[in-house]
Amino acid sequence: MAKVTYEILKHDGGWAYRVNETFSEPFRSHDEARHAALRAAREQHEPGEESALITWEDSAGHWHKEVAAGDDRPATDVKG
Repeated sequence: MAKVTYEILKHDGGWAYRVNETFSEPFRSHDEARHAALRAAREQHEPGEESALITWEDSAGHWHKEVAAGDDRPATDVKG
């Protein structure tokens, strides 16, 4: 099972969460960024009812398409 970690950091004049090399929008406070990261982690962990086509960008800026099974969800964690 894959593991996704949401890391809370200072970013762009505020606070944000980062997954791999991708940052969220900035938030005014650490607490707001942490709350958003916890919500995103919880939503990502919930299984879906069916498979879905997903599109994602890697750290080199390349886009990928793949089918994600609805019950194949990663473990999630929030740091910071």
